Amino acid sequence: MPYPIDRTKLDRVRELMKRDHLDVLVVRAPDNIVYLTNYWCMKGYDVAVFPREGEPTLIAIEPQEEDAHRTSWTTDIRLFKSYHPSDPRTPTLRALDVALEVLKERDLTGRVGLELTQGTQSADRMVGEPTTWSQNWFDAFKPVAREVVDASGLLVEARSIKTAQEIERMKLANELATLAMEYTWERLRPGMKESEVAAIFEGHVHANGIGYKGKVEMARAFTLVWSGKGIRTFTATGDRPVQEHEPTLFEIWVCVDGYWNDLTKNLCPGELTPEYHKLLDLLLSVFHEAAAFAKDGASLPELDRLIRARIAEGGYPGQPSHPVCHGVGARAHEPPYAHQAGKGTIREGMVLAIEPGIYWSGGGGLRLEDNFWITGSGNEKLCSFPDDFRLLQRVSTGKAAY
Repeated sequence: MPYPIDRTKLDRVRELMKRDHLDVLVVRAPDNIVYLTNYWCMKGYDVAVFPREGEPTLIAIEPQEEDAHRTSWTTDIRLFKSYHPSDPRTPTLRALDVALEVLKERDLTGRVGLELTQGTQSADRMVGEPTTWSQNWFDAFKPVAREVVDASGLLVEARSIKTAQEIERMKLANELATLAMEYTWERLRPGMKESEVAAIFEGHVHANGIGYKGKVEMARAFTLVWSGKGIRTFTATGDRPVQEHEPTLFEIWVCVDGYWNDLTKNLCPGELTPEYHKLLDLLLSVFHEAAAFAKDGASLPELDRLIRARIAEGGYPGQPSHPVCHGVGARAHEPPYAHQAGKGTIREGMVLAIEPGIYWSGGGGLRLEDNFWITGSGNEKLCSFPDDFRLLQRVSTGKAAY
């Protein structure tokens, strides 16, 4: 989707490059390419060359030439062939050739920053087949550059603070998640398979998200759906039946043109059991206290300690076994992470997923999760779908109300 150049974001990156004496960034991760150029690649073979001064260069696969020119924030677009009749190598190596040529042509051979320690990347638009790096790709820059350094930390630092445009894009993802949860709630019935429910949610996002408000070109949803005793810390969606009096949990990732959310929402078609009422009350208390704590200047380690202490006080020491807070943006999971033994401060402009969870031995439990944009006056919850799913009701129109 074409967007105006986000100069606030790009200027911040260049300030960090100046601080670290970097002449140029060369990135291949789809999330970093989206971040620096607005172009979301189809196959993950593409490269962005982002100099501290001057226009970036986007190196794109030939079949995406039109997309590249239409959506990219740069006019310097170099193409490479996906299939070359006389070159049996993978397309990534042809992209590498162009990247090295650009560095030499533009005299960007001083201090070059690469993603040497970025261990996770978002999906490209093909989604199911991520393209990853190999050592020879990184090694190829050493003969060309005076110095090759790891720029992963710089990119993490830049990406942790969102601009107004990024928040706008993430709000679209959260709006689509809310609409899909409402649509699914209206159709949820006891006995349906978890996989049926997941298909309803994901299909609604894809069918109705593309073209949403005239602002979305690609919307995809990925869910894990578990019901009753099927609820675990992590497990696959199965063919287990939806329980009438126990929650059905939705682990949700919605991606809109390269920007993501990370949510956990719950539904129950009947009256919750007393045990689940008690568990939900406990988690809501923990969740609301954690959200109130998440302000500019607050400690990330203390947030982790707070959530785990309150869960332990509620009778569940040692839970949960997963992180309870992390960043969200051009990936569904990105730094910063809250860890009691780590470091870090919550800063205005961050978007944090907060996700306390409690899981029972033998199956069952709950998790609550939403994304919070840290503002100057506190924070803003980005998804309007209720965390206390007992508030849901079906009204005569068949629409969800709360």
